[in-house]
Amino acid sequence: MDKLSIRQALALQLCRGLGVSTLLALQQKISLPSLFSLGLSDLLQLGLSEEVAKQLHRVDWQRVDQVIKVCEAQNLHIIQFFDKHYPVALTHICNPPWLLFCRGNTALLKHPQIAVVGSRSASRTGLDIAYDFAKQLSQSNLLVTSGMARGIDGAAHTGALDCNKGTIAVLGTGVDVIYPQRHRDLYWRIAEQGLLISEFLPGIRAHASHFPRRNRIISGLSLGVLLVEAEIKSGSLITARYALEQNKEVFAIPGSIRHSLSQGCHFLLKQGAKLTEHVSDILEEVSFLPENSLYIIESEEPQESCPILQNLGYEVTDVDTLVQRTQWPVEQVLARLLDLELEDKVERVLNGYIKLARG
Repeated sequence: MDKLSIRQALALQLCRGLGVSTLLALQQKISLPSLFSLGLSDLLQLGLSEEVAKQLHRVDWQRVDQVIKVCEAQNLHIIQFFDKHYPVALTHICNPPWLLFCRGNTALLKHPQIAVVGSRSASRTGLDIAYDFAKQLSQSNLLVTSGMARGIDGAAHTGALDCNKGTIAVLGTGVDVIYPQRHRDLYWRIAEQGLLISEFLPGIRAHASHFPRRNRIISGLSLGVLLVEAEIKSGSLITARYALEQNKEVFAIPGSIRHSLSQGCHFLLKQGAKLTEHVSDILEEVSFLPENSLYIIESEEPQESCPILQNLGYEVTDVDTLVQRTQWPVEQVLARLLDLELEDKVERVLNGYIKLARG
């Protein structure tokens, strides 16, 4: 198999409509570097849509080189899906990132990780708990991974760094963009002591749609996800939902029934998350995972046989109806809907979901 250069891998990243699953299917027919030398008719014969084929036929190499130049100038590393440094854990998740843009110590990607996530508007107690757990996890040789958001994420990264251990921050922006700005000092501490990664091109600013995508990487990299404080409707619960779908452990710290930030954790505990009071509760679970099966999950069903897509039309359908039609647990339906939404196969609308024509 011809080796795919970073320049070629980046060109594929810039091609809208090409994902890892499509590229893996193409690889069964042809070496990926050969795509750039094919004519338009040959690309169409491979089963590509006209839009994708046209993009591959007329690659904007100037833009590709410009991105590479920016990365070189800022000492950013690009890891592509077939690179030996690409984390094995991510190859098994649904819709894995094709490229990872990195700043810092990329060797940390191979280290066993626990994600620590929670509310941006965390309480003082929650921040202290996140800090302490991160510190103790790091001292137990488990790398702490989070999303560098304000609140619980920031406290977790700081706890890991304060015991002179690395930490991984998965960003919902370009890896060279500091967001939120209040974490400027934290950003550079992580760059020096840990690793910042993103699937988004350098320079890409924060957008609401980026953060659910980021969350699947946080859970995908980790052996398990610890939720410290979270509201019922929050990004942290999305991360936990991804972890459940990826067959990862979910840990939740209980709180007061009178506190809204306890509701997300209590919801997960009702769904079977492990009630967590001490770091030993986490260590007990992950220590039993055999090294060769840490990242094995059930293979994804082909899209054409996905029960959600089979039972979702172009009219609005609510979640309860999909649960009834698929006979799946509601949390599994919600997790699958989120993936399909990220893949632009369904859209969330008032009172439910609709199937998109391109899905």
